[in-house]
Amino acid sequence: MSAASPDTDLRARREAVVREHMESENHHDFDTTIGTFSHPRYEIIPTGDGEEEVRGYFAESRTAFPDQRNELISLRHADDAVIVEFDLLGTHSGPLREIQPTGREFRTRVVAFFIFEGDRIICERVYFDQLSILSQLGLA
Repeated sequence: MSAASPDTDLRARREAVVREHMESENHHDFDTTIGTFSHPRYEIIPTGDGEEEVRGYFAESRTAFPDQRNELISLRHADDAVIVEFDLLGTHSGPLREIQPTGREFRTRVVAFFIFEGDRIICERVYFDQLSILSQLGLA
């Protein structure tokens, strides 16, 4: 039996980091989530660069959607990234900026690129249909 190649080993470590990142978000364990980055950076809707900005995103989004979570659909590897497709879902139970809670649920398909340097995330770049969420919440 041959040992795993360096590429295979790095991919396995990166996949473990992405799984830890996504699962810790589901449990609102944001210290663990932040710990998966070498430098916290989200690119969702210009959300911010740095730990304070990423924590601000968590606070705002989980105030509006306290049960926000992801359901993994697929995970693929690239040379410097792990690409994840998942459903994002939650219930609008708190204010979202000036929008009062609707009590309605949403589910939307999302693609996230977890960009790596070595085995630490340097950026999570997320693509999704905002209008789909607003429609499901009765806001569009």
